[in-house]
Amino acid sequence: MLGFLFNDKECRELDYVLRREMDEMLLHLQDARMEGEIKHAITRRYKIIFRMYARIASPKELSRYALKVR
Repeated sequence: MLGFLFNDKECRELDYVLRREMDEMLLHLQDARMEGEIKHAITRRYKIIFRMYARIASPKELSRYALKVR
């Protein structure tokens, strides 16, 4: 396990980068042209990025990015 110390500006930047990455992945997941393995790989990566984001985001912001369970 690694630990990082971020100042306020770095924390906001990390927040921005993670949100943009999740927005991009959500866009790809909604694309009907994405199939099986690719969609599965994006979903796995999304879950990792989401867990990272969950460490710095408020519950209200976090709910915006929660994947819908089928």
